[in-house]
Amino acid sequence: MLFLLPRRVFLLLLGLLLAAQAIAAPPDSNSESLAYRPHDPLNLSAFNHFYNLDYDRAVQEFEQVLGRHPDDPFAVNHLLTATLFRELYRMGVLNTGEYANNTFISAPHRPADPEIKQQINDLVNRALRLEEKRLAANPNDVEALYARGVTRAQFSTYTALIERAWFSALRNAVEARRDHERVLELSPSTTEAKLIVGTHNYVVGSLPWGVKAAASIVGLGGNKDKGLQYLRESGQGTGETSIDAQILLAVFLRREHRYDEALPIVRGLVPRFPQDVLLALEEGHVLREAGHNQEAEAVYRKIWQAGREGQYPGLHYEIAALSLGELLRSQKEYSGAAAAYEQVGQAPQPDPEALQKANLGAGEMYDLLQKRDLALAKYQAVLANDASTPRADTARKRMKEAYREN
Repeated sequence: MLFLLPRRVFLLLLGLLLAAQAIAAPPDSNSESLAYRPHDPLNLSAFNHFYNLDYDRAVQEFEQVLGRHPDDPFAVNHLLTATLFRELYRMGVLNTGEYANNTFISAPHRPADPEIKQQINDLVNRALRLEEKRLAANPNDVEALYARGVTRAQFSTYTALIERAWFSALRNAVEARRDHERVLELSPSTTEAKLIVGTHNYVVGSLPWGVKAAASIVGLGGNKDKGLQYLRESGQGTGETSIDAQILLAVFLRREHRYDEALPIVRGLVPRFPQDVLLALEEGHVLREAGHNQEAEAVYRKIWQAGREGQYPGLHYEIAALSLGELLRSQKEYSGAAAAYEQVGQAPQPDPEALQKANLGAGEMYDLLQKRDLALAKYQAVLANDASTPRADTARKRMKEAYREN
């Protein structure tokens, strides 16, 4: 119980933080006003590529910035973030639909590359050395405290999603929050620090009483209203977290079922960054949760078509077809759902997990349509994709007995 309770607290924190980062929007047309550190003109391009999910170019440009500013912890943190999220995307961890609940943490994903893991750890240690050196000289160095909080937050994400080391992840999450709370004590106008503090306040403030009490034991207090206000203030600031804060606010509003407030935020960001397929998908997810199924269907179809026309080069736009299949399935439009599931395999190099899920879904739809031969072929495709997954176990059951809805 002592293990599971803090893990539950951490998963809620992590899921919401990643939901925002996974769909994070780029700076808008006034992005030059955002205070990127270090003050290097290449940062703007690097961030644009990062938010465009062009992680390779972002990593290359952040490496150049770090080469020019080798002793700047912000430069190290930016490269750390880009390297980490490039790997998470490759692993299939950043599909936004998974973050509507906490099942994302138990979902099967591809293992991390050992060399990338070593790079991430090296960058974490490099950043911490720079930050600790500055804090040893001045414990109230606001920028060093802020930078250390960012490093700890990213390391928390790494230890949770890649190493699955829950206690380490929770400890780093708590330490990140404390660093940024100290920043706000010393410099209340540093609105960037309100991103993590506001997120933690909202999430912990949303927990059931018993879990909230357990969270307080490990140093996580919370207040929902304070959290939302902090995110609004961070979003209105000019720091490099202002856009992320706006996205987090939209995510929280969605979880509060305040779709009419969340939707304009997302819709305002989609056209600013048309190559961010995850952000585009989020519009569909919000619409679906709001019960606007026809609008959600139109969004998913639009994303699929845009992907076919080359708008999302190298990205997994086939998730739109998978999402469309699930939407139509929920409406008992089994033929349309099967057709949507079939589209997933038509994308170039589809995400293996999405493809397996789509093949299983298509097989079940064909069973409901009494097309047993087609269903069996799809179940075989599930096994051919990866016979060791829970979906493969389900496919084996379906091969023995046709799928029927309860």
